[in-house]
Amino acid sequence: MTHRFSLRVYYEDTDLAGIVYYANYLRFIERARSEWIRSLGVDQKAMKADDGIVFAVRRVEADYLAPAHFDDELEVLTTTEAVTGARIVLRQAVQRGGQDLFVALVTIVAIAETGQPARLPANIRLRVH
Repeated sequence: MTHRFSLRVYYEDTDLAGIVYYANYLRFIERARSEWIRSLGVDQKAMKADDGIVFAVRRVEADYLAPAHFDDELEVLTTTEAVTGARIVLRQAVQRGGQDLFVALVTIVAIAETGQPARLPANIRLRVH
């Protein structure tokens, strides 16, 4: 299943050359991940309150393929690559008109409030497969 998240490039997202500043792609894919997990029916606030577990990014492997510009309409596609007991690997692509501009493999881990690794709750593992 692919989750789709639409966004528009604002002036504040660009650099002096008028293209999206490279670090902002990480913000775009973070927003898309938040909406993806919400679309699965996972309440991250409740997960923290009830289970004492939060998500953290462990690794990002990114490729910048083509620039996005001010006022472009973009779409972030998020797909699950792998799920283990304590981590989720996602492929996220930022596209304009179906063309990949930025692609990343993102590893998300579950951690306890103490910062120690934790297992993903079973209901979440089942939803993200």
